[in-house]
Amino acid sequence: MTSKTFLFILLVFSGSCSLFGKRPNVLLIMSDDMGYSDLGCFGGEIRTPHLDSLSERGLRFTNFYSENMCWVSRASLLTGVYHRTSLKHGALHPRCLPLPKALQDNGYATGMMGKWHLAGDYRKDGGSRAEYPDQRGFDRFYGILGGANSFFAPFGLRRNRKSIDGEFMNDPDYYFTTAIGREAIAFLKETPKDKPFFLYLPFTAAHWPLHAPAKEIQKYKGKFSAGWDELRRNRLKRMKEIGVIGRAVKLSPRHPNVPAWENEKHKAWQERRMEVYAAQATIMDRVIGWVLDYLRESDQLDETLTFFTIDNGGCHVEYGANRKGDYLPKKTRDGRQMKPGNLTNIMPGPEITYQSYGYGWANLSNTPYRLFKQYDHEGGIHTPMIAHWPNGIKNKGTISNTLSHLVDLMPTILDATKVKPQANSGGKPRIKWDGRSLLPSLQGKKQPNPAILFFHHAKGRALRSGKWKLVFNRDNGKKANWELYDLANDPNEINDLAKGNQKQVQALVKIWETQEKVLVSRGKD
Repeated sequence: MTSKTFLFILLVFSGSCSLFGKRPNVLLIMSDDMGYSDLGCFGGEIRTPHLDSLSERGLRFTNFYSENMCWVSRASLLTGVYHRTSLKHGALHPRCLPLPKALQDNGYATGMMGKWHLAGDYRKDGGSRAEYPDQRGFDRFYGILGGANSFFAPFGLRRNRKSIDGEFMNDPDYYFTTAIGREAIAFLKETPKDKPFFLYLPFTAAHWPLHAPAKEIQKYKGKFSAGWDELRRNRLKRMKEIGVIGRAVKLSPRHPNVPAWENEKHKAWQERRMEVYAAQATIMDRVIGWVLDYLRESDQLDETLTFFTIDNGGCHVEYGANRKGDYLPKKTRDGRQMKPGNLTNIMPGPEITYQSYGYGWANLSNTPYRLFKQYDHEGGIHTPMIAHWPNGIKNKGTISNTLSHLVDLMPTILDATKVKPQANSGGKPRIKWDGRSLLPSLQGKKQPNPAILFFHHAKGRALRSGKWKLVFNRDNGKKANWELYDLANDPNEINDLAKGNQKQVQALVKIWETQEKVLVSRGKD
């Protein structure tokens, strides 16, 4: 063997090791129904030290968007395709290549712990019609197929496809969020160190019901006694100080369904609602810390590309006493009758309750933005995003205002992992992404903004194009109308400019309608 031949082989071997042995791991974390400013690193009072630490050593994206509801956001996240195409009968469209499948086919160990919510008809035929995570590229799954659920006794709990509801029945300390963490650590321990992994952690925290252990709730006693009015003002001040919102931004008006705090008749009960909500978020943050600590101790954190985001804004829903659903247990694990509904004579938090935190606190969560989950106004879809990757991110600890969306994360991850996506999915040519890679932003380079961001779910509709935001006001009933906002000067949508800019409105409506037709038509078989 000549020296040149030996050198060539050595280079090929080294390149192969670089390509396959040094590919980054991927940790994708999503919380549920939290507002833009809830995290400490985005201005909130809630203690989230581990997520704050990620932001200090990574990037905070302050111009990031989700969809307005849980499952549609998950479809966009896992396919890189707007949900108007990527969802079919409540499950992922077979021609949309799921992120876990793309990574699995390229040598990644893939695990998911948490909320799937893309199962289709999982309630029918004993679950035989369900679309399980293992059918979309996950090697290992622990969690629930549906959406909302009890934190103490989650309905339909599964490990892979096996029902494991019995696991929590005799465990008085069972809590779904911490169980997600234990299962995540187990997956990481079982994955060989020379094999890259993709770990997806879609938490149900802090979605209703308001459930948390009493000792965790007690840690927030009195923290929210100032009430939502003062707390909103304080949040806005902190947000400006840390730079996650512009200095000139004004606070949006209090929602008309929310009384001034001084006029609130049930202050103690209201405070407890927010105390439980905050406890749920802090427990989630602690569990995230477990995962990060394990990766750090096993020398894997620096080579792990981590994203954290939220599926939509804070949820204003007032949970009714007569509301029904299979996610609502009839009895507690020890046989007590449940007492569901936002009943002011019952403090939220224990297993026997099933409550939500309502308009007032959702208004706080979404500071400074208007409205809530289910809306395409900023309060429903403008969400925080944190990126962390010591080996790949430049300008650590800074803020990125790159306009971006959930559909961008899959192209970004495949770009970072050097995975070339398959040409086909479901035996047919795959539907191409709507998103684009954010890798240039992670590397400290400027990226042009996308031409548009499109939104449409249920009654919500919106289009973002440059500084303009076209959004449908669904609350006006039969007189529902398009509103127009200049987000460069009015980011929290206070001044509707539609009446004086009808040509601009019509031009944007036409773009929205054209995009809607394209998205719907390409999803047809």
